[in-house]
Parts: sequence; C-alpha cells; structure tokens
Amino acid sequence: MRRDLDHLPANKRRELERVLQLIFEEFEDVTACASEARRKARRILKVVLYGSYARGGWVDEPHTAKGYKSDFDLLIIVNHKDLTDRVKYWSRLDDRLMREYGITGTLKTPVNFIVHTLGEVNDGLAHGRYFFMDVARDGIALYEADDTELHSPKPKTPEQALAMAKEYFEDWIPSAQSFVRGFRHAVGDGDLRKAAFDLHQAAERLYHCVLLVVTFYTPHVHNLSFLRTQAERIDRRLTYVWPSDNRKQRAMFEKLKEAYVKARYSRHYRITAEELSWLGEQVEELGRVVHTVCVERLTLLEAKASKA
Repeated sequence: MRRDLDHLPANKRRELERVLQLIFEEFEDVTACASEARRKARRILKVVLYGSYARGGWVDEPHTAKGYKSDFDLLIIVNHKDLTDRVKYWSRLDDRLMREYGITGTLKTPVNFIVHTLGEVNDGLAHGRYFFMDVARDGIALYEADDTELHSPKPKTPEQALAMAKEYFEDWIPSAQSFVRGFRHAVGDGDLRKAAFDLHQAAERLYHCVLLVVTFYTPHVHNLSFLRTQAERIDRRLTYVWPSDNRKQRAMFEKLKEAYVKARYSRHYRITAEELSWLGEQVEELGRVVHTVCVERLTLLEAKASKA
C-alpha cells in the first residue's frame, strides 16, 4: 500500500495530520475507562486515505455556485469487531470532526470515515468487492501499526459481477418504492411523522442500492448525510439532487436525516406538509438518478459478461 502524500498541497497534508491526531485522541479517550489489559488489546491497525484525495482527482470549489468540495475519505482498520460500533466508539470523533470543520474552521475539508476489522477488509477483497479493491489499489496508509499487508484481491468473474449487481438492484429498488408508497399513504392520512420516517427509509435504500450496485459495498449506517456523501463520491450526478442554495433547503434535508430516530421517538420532532412535499419531490428525483446510474452500471457489466 502506498504511503506517499507528495501529490497533495501542503495545506491538505497538514489537515490530514490534524485529522489523524483527532482520531487517536478520541480513540484513546473513549477506551480510557477499560482495564489496562483490555485497552492494550484494542488497537487501531491502519488508517487509510482513499477516494479522490488518494487518487488525485479531488474537487475544491467553495467559491462556485454549487460550492462543491471533495471530502477526505478514511478507512480506519481495527483489530476487534467491538471497535466497529460507531455509536459506542466513534460518535465523539464524528462530533469533533464536524465541530472543527463547521464551527471552529480548524479543518477546511469535510471528513468521512468508516471502520472495519482487518478480517472484514480482507473478506471484502476475497469476495471481489469493488470498494475494497479500490481501497487496496489506490489507498494511502496514513498510519500503520505494523507491516501487515492487506490480502490480494480476488476479482469476481464478469458473470458473477453481473449476477450480484442485478440481485442488489432487484432487492433495493422495490424496497425503496415500497417506502415511497408508505410515505404517500401517511401524508394522505395526515400522519406527518410517519411520512417523514418512510421518506427517510426510501432515500436510505436508494443510496444503499447505488452503492451496492456500483461498488458491492455500503456502510452499515442510517446516517443519510454519510450515505449521501459516499454515493456522491461515485457519481457526480447525485450531487445535484439536493439543492443547497439557501438555509431553508439545507434545514429540510436535516429534518429528513433526523427522521430516522426523532420522527419515531421524539415528541418534539416537527415537520410540515409543505416541507414533506418538497422533500418528496427530491427523493423522487434521487430515485430517477439512482435508477439511471444503476442501469448504466448493469449495461456495462452485461457487456463485459457477454465478451467473457
């Protein structure tokens, strides 16, 4: 795995140093209450930069009309399955990174991270999952506890890749459509909180669908912002689904993101029929774009399979 960052500007390299510092500070704090033996047994094995900043194709256009900025995409590899619990071990890091980017401005680049065990990463490589293969090929190790290398990838045959992508597409698109129907029924019944939850589930499933069809991998999270960022990373057309020209539009997306928990459990959650109407239109547009991206991918895989 590569270790050089010479292709990045000095300011980006300094930011990555700060991110790495935050990762270890928060990890050490959250594991501090464990017994000494248990704490020593829980380790970060690798921190890997992947995506556009690893490949060299990042975008940083804060002054354009769209204001698009690529994120730092990080894979944190740990040595124990327990450490992949995002709520228990990594929520504080999430908060810290968002605070330093969105409030204090210490970080100028948004950061996304996923956490897996070494076994999970190697299993993904063994099963030819494109996401892990891309990480192994293009990723840059920002930290390594030792010299352990990732396993060699075992790509799927064209026929296997097509069959898997079709299976994901045929599972997740109908699931998303079912929740859209539930959303419409709930709106008709005046149950706006249930409508918000169903719409969140429709959007979540659409993002899972496009990630699985294109990369054979999706993170096991319900955070719509995180899924959105991961999906937008693989196809720029998805970045235009959610207008962010004003605060109101951004706030409505936040309400949709919060609906997974708050629409079900918080009596303080409020959303209007007008907001749901706008969000419903955007999720329908998301569905159209996801369908287009997935069909294009399936067509490409079919062409490869026919030549095999």
